[in-house]
Amino acid sequence: MSAPLAGKVAVVTGASRGIGKGIALVLAEQGATVYVTGRTVKEGDYYLPGTVGGTATECDERGRASGGRGIAVACDHGDDAAVAALFDQVKSNSGRLDILVNNAFQLSDDLLDGKPFFEKPLSNLEMWDVGVRSNYTAAWHGAQIMAPQKSGLIVAISGFVGRTYTYGVVFGTSKSAVGRMARDMAIELESYNIASLTLWQGLTLTEKAQDNLAKMRAQMSTSITNMTGSSVEHPGRVIAALATDPDVMQRSGGEFITAELAQEYGITDIDGRVIPSARATRGAPLWGPISENDYHGK
Repeated sequence: MSAPLAGKVAVVTGASRGIGKGIALVLAEQGATVYVTGRTVKEGDYYLPGTVGGTATECDERGRASGGRGIAVACDHGDDAAVAALFDQVKSNSGRLDILVNNAFQLSDDLLDGKPFFEKPLSNLEMWDVGVRSNYTAAWHGAQIMAPQKSGLIVAISGFVGRTYTYGVVFGTSKSAVGRMARDMAIELESYNIASLTLWQGLTLTEKAQDNLAKMRAQMSTSITNMTGSSVEHPGRVIAALATDPDVMQRSGGEFITAELAQEYGITDIDGRVIPSARATRGAPLWGPISENDYHGK
């Protein structure tokens, strides 16, 4: 029996560590060829462990039985030329693209500083540049590969910021914007049979999250710290299920709480836990699938 994602090609941005790494590992384990992008090439280049090469090597190990593998691509998603080169490589070497996960995000160093936005530097707009603009750029290139094949899935990674104040103005605005972007992309991609949707992550126990919880729990919102955290692979399991769902176009344009989709698909975390939804404490998604309404605006 073939692996669920055998023959599929994926790009996961920002996958040196964290959520991106977890997603890449799951997709490779299920048979996909995964282009792993990120800026960290050598251990020590960043204060937390993880490199694009390390993730790609782990993808190879996880995909040994299924035929999945990882391909490391050093890429700064704030550099348009580097992003263009990434997708040229995908098209040239693989000839197709089935899954694009827009996960790359630049978290400012003062993210957990409680100062108001006007007392923080304008350089915090880096979260907009690598988080919103970079999503658009990657999707622009990715859709050009997907459109001729009349298939594909583009996933944006966001959270409950559309409903609940989280980490400040630029972070909240940036993460909210990707949900609207994914929805409008869904309208324009519908005729090409390409699904575009957003996942709302709750607390995910990334290396950075665990470091922050250890050092700065008091500065973090209790609506976050009181959540049940998932592993970094949990969203990957959900994305793999979406990628193999024959009715995924019915979800296109929507924002979905990852934990709720997991329960719908019968997915548990790597330790067997069912991750609960934070809808009751953090709010409900703003955008439903475009299939559920008739106000596309066309």
